Amino acid sequence: MKSTMHQIKSKILSAIEAIKNVYLFKLHAPKIAKDAKPGQFVMVRCAKETILPRPFSIHSVDGSDISLLVNVVGKGTAWLAEKKKGDSLDIFGPLGNGFSVRPDSQNLLLVAGGMGIAPLRFLAESVAESGKTVTIINGAQNKDCLISVNAPQSLYDKGMHPANFQCLTATDDGSEGFKGFATQLIPHYLKNIQQVFACGPVAMYQTMSKMPELKGMDVQLSLEQKMACGVGVCYGCTIKTKSGLKQVCKDGPVFNMDEVIF
Repeated sequence: MKSTMHQIKSKILSAIEAIKNVYLFKLHAPKIAKDAKPGQFVMVRCAKETILPRPFSIHSVDGSDISLLVNVVGKGTAWLAEKKKGDSLDIFGPLGNGFSVRPDSQNLLLVAGGMGIAPLRFLAESVAESGKTVTIINGAQNKDCLISVNAPQSLYDKGMHPANFQCLTATDDGSEGFKGFATQLIPHYLKNIQQVFACGPVAMYQTMSKMPELKGMDVQLSLEQKMACGVGVCYGCTIKTKSGLKQVCKDGPVFNMDEVIF
């Protein structure tokens, strides 16, 4: 599922603060938008004093445009959060392997933990448009940390009622939706599910890997890992798998759950 990589200067079409310290950027990037697959990412060059680019999952694709979610956690992302509509960014991608959806899978479960919703929205919109049923479990610490996900406008534009697009919320403190972790809802929504896709913190993956309800199922995880190059040169994002050491940027970021050693 790899695509041709493009290095471009992309114009910012919009930049809004989705929730506190998390910004949603819409970028004009025709070549990347054309080749991107759900689960892939781009690298963004930030401030001049920040030598290494930063990786961001492709949050959505709309024609010739892509969207990225930026969580402000350091110097590079703080610089990025200051950028405005009309500014340009140096980016390259799409990179990595995306999610693999089997043609015979009609019912999919997507599980997001915190910023894990970043790559899953693109996947949800893509499979919903193909007529598959999508259930999203969107988890966060509280309602102020939730990134909302709604049925894509494109479904309405095509005259389709998105009845096959369901989004559930779970918050640690119960301020919205189910009170508890997103993983606690998984067993209740596995009926008729053929594949499970997830993105979140390692603790969430560790819990999922021990769940008897997921044994034998096709579960794919998007791993969040610090990266330096994004193209498999520096080996800075190496992880342990049952088949040896793998690079998240090159061999992932999507891996089968049974393959990863947590």
